[in-house]
Amino acid sequence: MRNDPAERPPSSPRDRPRHDGRRDAPPVPDGSGVSFVMPVLNERAYLRRAVETVLDQDVDGPVEVVLALGPSSDGTTELARTLAAEDPRIVLVDNPAADIPVGLNAAIRASSHPTVVRVDAHSEIAPGYASRALEILARTRAGNVGGVMRADGRSPFQRAVARAYNSRIGLGGGAYHGGDRPGEAESAYLGVMRRAVLDEVGLFDESIRRGEDWELNLRIRSAGYRVWFDPSLSVTYWPRESWHRLARQFVATGTWRGELVRRYGMRNSARFFAPPALVVALVLSLLVGLLQVTGVIAGALSVLASAVYVPVLAYVLLVAAVAVGPGGGTGVRDKLWTLAVLPTMHLAWGAGFIAGLLRGAHDTVDTSRLAGRNTPLP
Repeated sequence: MRNDPAERPPSSPRDRPRHDGRRDAPPVPDGSGVSFVMPVLNERAYLRRAVETVLDQDVDGPVEVVLALGPSSDGTTELARTLAAEDPRIVLVDNPAADIPVGLNAAIRASSHPTVVRVDAHSEIAPGYASRALEILARTRAGNVGGVMRADGRSPFQRAVARAYNSRIGLGGGAYHGGDRPGEAESAYLGVMRRAVLDEVGLFDESIRRGEDWELNLRIRSAGYRVWFDPSLSVTYWPRESWHRLARQFVATGTWRGELVRRYGMRNSARFFAPPALVVALVLSLLVGLLQVTGVIAGALSVLASAVYVPVLAYVLLVAAVAVGPGGGTGVRDKLWTLAVLPTMHLAWGAGFIAGLLRGAHDTVDTSRLAGRNTPLP
């Protein structure tokens, strides 16, 4: 179980609250080393490149990459063992539960350096990412530092998903999906953290299978530390490669956000409520349309009830504008996939949210991480 940071006083004067009520993360000596932690499950097509971008980072001091290996079925574990045999900086730990927070905690506990950098097997960190992040972390004394998630794709479908990720319309405008100004943030993508801060707040909550990063950052902020966003930090993210995997991913993510609203209420951002509102508006529109066609409602009442179509029509026009506009890609297939991807993301997320809010997430998992092999990349 995680510890309650409110139960322990600051350990030293340097960590005590400042006059504004905030706390600074403890500094570490230069060259003290960095531990990169990465949960891995069925990522054979992406793992080697993800690890290479980590090991290519120019960091002052020793570096290790701790891979938490879930029960992969596509040869990922064998590849990880090969990589570890090629480079002693790669450390392997088991994550039989396959859950991301469990794997992250196992990797953090197995790490040996005072700064922890979360990385993802589906991502590639840009050159200079780590050194720049360490400089920002030392300068701001924040509890967590993160940057921009720049989604990218190779197929028309994956490119459409990437454009949706990078758009304020696609994922609701979180800072790390397109912010351009450094400053305090609600959460951080991946994240660069001091191990002392992680130990204080209790690492990741292993009862949360999606949204674990948001919940951790909530506890970091509640402990008095800042979460800092800087757009100069860039991470390339490769989205799901097929429609059904994308839909499953977003249903699971929405379900866990509903669970987080059950647990934390309005500490969740208002933007998280937009997709379920869209689902409700769509269901009401279908119901009103059925009642109008069958003549159950008619006349002035029918005209009044038609107001439920307005938000749905506005949404359709918005999606169409994104698809045919500059953000929708250059090819016809790209634009058509954009028309399909945006509603898939929003409706799957919104339906999952409502289910999670009403009955809780329970054992909901992201089955898109478990099914099939990843599409090989060139």
